[in-house]
Amino acid sequence: MRTTRKGSVEMPAFVRQLVKETEKRVSSFFKGGGRGGAEHMQGEGEEVIPSPYLDRPVLDKLTEEGCSRWGLTYALGSMQGWRANMEDYHNCVPQLGAGLADWSFFAVFDGHAGNQVAQYASQHLLDQVLATGGIGPEDHPDRVRGSFTDGFLHTDKHLLTAARREGWERGGTTVTSTLISPRYFYFANCGDSRAMLCRAGQVCFSTEDHKPYSPLERERIESAGGSVSLQRINGSLAVSRALGDFSYKGAENRPPTQQMVSPEPEVCVVERSPGDEFLVLACDGVWDTVSNEELCAFIRSRLRVCTDLRDVCSQVIDLCLYKGSLDNISIILVCFPGSPQLSAEALHQEAALEDLLESKVAEIYEELSSQGEDPDLLSVLTVLANTDVPGLPPGGGLQSKRNCIISAYYEKKEAHKPTTPNVSVCIYIKLSQLLYQYYVIFERVSIYA
Repeated sequence: MRTTRKGSVEMPAFVRQLVKETEKRVSSFFKGGGRGGAEHMQGEGEEVIPSPYLDRPVLDKLTEEGCSRWGLTYALGSMQGWRANMEDYHNCVPQLGAGLADWSFFAVFDGHAGNQVAQYASQHLLDQVLATGGIGPEDHPDRVRGSFTDGFLHTDKHLLTAARREGWERGGTTVTSTLISPRYFYFANCGDSRAMLCRAGQVCFSTEDHKPYSPLERERIESAGGSVSLQRINGSLAVSRALGDFSYKGAENRPPTQQMVSPEPEVCVVERSPGDEFLVLACDGVWDTVSNEELCAFIRSRLRVCTDLRDVCSQVIDLCLYKGSLDNISIILVCFPGSPQLSAEALHQEAALEDLLESKVAEIYEELSSQGEDPDLLSVLTVLANTDVPGLPPGGGLQSKRNCIISAYYEKKEAHKPTTPNVSVCIYIKLSQLLYQYYVIFERVSIYA
């Protein structure tokens, strides 16, 4: 992927961040995102309930990468986004020990009502699974299945003790995890995070989300004395399986797996193949905005133009943010020897696409200017969204190139300005004014919404 652009000047980091925040705030409003970050106005005597969302997203990303000795490579990307707190955790172990050096384990933990349960589970789940004794070099699928189930239940039991001691009764976490052996993928999923396997260019397998409105989940919830309304348990909790959430696990004379919220994972086994390309594990902050097929296609296209898997994860996060995700966003990408490789042809097509977008932004800017307007970013994006642009990344569309579009817009805007001693300061002032104007519009319209 190109890091420099023909005939361009690198924009300061604070300018790029302000551009992203401005564009995101406007997009969120016109999508009906509501008054993110502001506390709701309360009547006299009512309790003020803090919003779970921020006024501005936290855009800093945590990334890491690694590999195993048998050819696996992986990367992680994670961002707080619009949420008031970061509640996602992860676990990446490319090589297990104790005779399991050819085995790997990856998991994403999406916490809710606090991050303590997700943090605890990320530190202890794998140990509990391995402690069952059912996982060994013989690679017996039935024993591994049992070990996963027992490991989740044991983790939840120990978590209950810790929760009572530390006061975490309200908190919980979903888990999506994959254990990779020389012969099999073992998927263990509990909640609405999701794992997906791409093989030979297609989605080969994905885990099922555990939602309260699913028929089998609803039956268990109602049998345990709960109800499903607004697609949530008792109108509140949006997942039907999780570790923690002990306030939903108090039905007498019922085992843990038959409570309103079950800690039992759904374990699936898929035999490995030379056609395996990559594996994705991600929280619902990803899956709420893209489908399995879209993400598979997008990642395949990015692997042909990126040498760094962390960059691929970062682009997925940006795509989800621009598509309207208001949640924490976390993704683990695990690539196998059969994954798409860097392609000179794909790099050429990517460069041609960025040149085309630059020219279209310039054309739109000139056309709007000729009509006596001072084109703002939103106007240019609106026109471009209704313009045919061939060659966009499959599964990503125009949203996946918004950083390129925003950069081209401000380059064009600066070209129309008289030369000034300090361009960066001028850009900052203008963008600050633009952000304030959007904020005023946002607040005024929200009052009457």
